[in-house]
Amino acid sequence: MSTTIENKTQRNLFADFKAITKHRLALSVVFSAIAGYLIAVGREVDFVILIMLAIGGYCMVGASNAYNQIIERDLDKLMDRTKNRPIPSGTISVKAAFVIATILTIVGLVVLYMINPKSAMFGAISIFMYVSLYTPLKTKTPLAVFVGAFPGAIPFMLGWVAATNDFGIEPGTLFLMQFLWQFPHFWAIGWFLYEDYEKAGFFMLPTGKRDKSTASQTILYTVWTIVASIIPVFGFTGALKLSVPAAVIVFLLGLGMLYYAILLYKKMDAKTARQLMLASVSYITLVQIVYVIDKFLQ
Repeated sequence: MSTTIENKTQRNLFADFKAITKHRLALSVVFSAIAGYLIAVGREVDFVILIMLAIGGYCMVGASNAYNQIIERDLDKLMDRTKNRPIPSGTISVKAAFVIATILTIVGLVVLYMINPKSAMFGAISIFMYVSLYTPLKTKTPLAVFVGAFPGAIPFMLGWVAATNDFGIEPGTLFLMQFLWQFPHFWAIGWFLYEDYEKAGFFMLPTGKRDKSTASQTILYTVWTIVASIIPVFGFTGALKLSVPAAVIVFLLGLGMLYYAILLYKKMDAKTARQLMLASVSYITLVQIVYVIDKFLQ
């Protein structure tokens, strides 16, 4: 009996840890960082560094998410999608969440520093911007999405920095790609969750409304994302290369995402916005895979 209770408690604690760190988001960050690393090193993979990058990346985003949930705990109670998170539901106390966030911050930055100092620096910048700038701005201005795009774009280029201990045009291009991608991605989320965000007073759409202007800006940033994603094929980005066949694949993937952005402009509904969000997630994931495969085939 006691063993059963203990196992249940352990499962609950693990579930709460996954929730407080937003494990799906954290794992997507780890995926981006690993992709950036593999694009930089090709076949010369150092698996110790790769594991350290995964641990440091998870801790970095996990800490940011935990701090975010501490700050927004009263607002999370107001929204259907967040009211069952560990803090508003009472399964984790604010004090416990703060301890978790602090430990993750320390562990993450130490691990990233062990890779190289620049990786730790970008990790620290990411946590600071997400927690101290993006989080409070969400209830103040739609520019919060612009600010939040900076820490959100760091993981992809962090992998390159972890591999090379250098920041130049190559990681800068990876940063630009993921930076621009976040606008159609988060505006799509802001569109189909508009009513829920409204309960907490979050300003996520560029005009504050689900209107033609927001939809047209979504199309524009989708186009810019596609352009940024194929720039390396022209040979302007140093050691970051992209073959013509890979560029064609990336472009076609971009057209798929653009289709839903245009469809949102035409239909102006939550269902299409959700489809665009899913298309954007598929796009960035598949583009990173294409980049990695293309690097290994070069």
